[in-house]
Amino acid sequence: MMPTFIAHWVHDLSPFILRFPDNPLGLDGIRFYGMAYLLAFVAAYGFFRLADRYGARGFSSEAALSMMTYLVIGVLLGGRLGYYLFYDTAGLLANPLRLLRVWEGGMASHGGFIGVAVALCLFARSTNINLLLASDRVVVIAPLGLMLGRIANFINGELWGKVTAVRWGVIFPDAPATWDAASGTLMIPARHPSQLYQAALEGGLLLLYLQLRFWFGKPSCGKLSAEFLMGYAILRMIGELFREPDAPLIAGISRGQFYSIWVLLAGAVLWWWSSRQSAKR
Repeated sequence: MMPTFIAHWVHDLSPFILRFPDNPLGLDGIRFYGMAYLLAFVAAYGFFRLADRYGARGFSSEAALSMMTYLVIGVLLGGRLGYYLFYDTAGLLANPLRLLRVWEGGMASHGGFIGVAVALCLFARSTNINLLLASDRVVVIAPLGLMLGRIANFINGELWGKVTAVRWGVIFPDAPATWDAASGTLMIPARHPSQLYQAALEGGLLLLYLQLRFWFGKPSCGKLSAEFLMGYAILRMIGELFREPDAPLIAGISRGQFYSIWVLLAGAVLWWWSSRQSAKR
């Protein structure tokens, strides 16, 4: 019997929406990765305006616009610093200016969480708006940014998954080749498109859940933030099962799973505290 071979798709997507050849400023074009963040910020502001219009536990559009400024800075600085501190410290020390090259990719969601948390604290302090009220508003739309970012990772052909034989596996040309004993040659095996798995889990699924909770539930202040942290941590750890680790393991698990444990604990503590405050009221 002849063996059956599965023809896997070879990733050939360009990371550029538009190229700028010979640009004197050094910008080589408009990338999907940068556009993903821009779309996420625009969608977030639109959501804030919509929530204000229908009076859904919010604050004015003026305050939302001010909060957007804090969020943009918090996401970009936190995400970039987190990426280099958590995954590529040597790269940052070798060339600190790489921190500013956001359009090339390299953002850590856990670092972005820290940056957003700091930004929200500064925003709440400057406007006298309840910190958890602001946080609950942000986390409801945050998974959209996570989903767009993961899709951009797939388009970039980065952060690929583990080797697999499933029919929907993808051959990423930049992935390492392995020795194929049958043919006696080096071959690039198909891998899980884990970027899309994570886009669906920590992006789409979490976004749907939080939007339903926001518009149709009556969670006490801080509950949505807690549910976001716990939901993200659990879904991220599931997605990491299919993703090739891009840094040395910690305690036998990937760094994404290790950092998510602390996010899960933070969410659980916030849930407990919010429940106590709600009971007192």
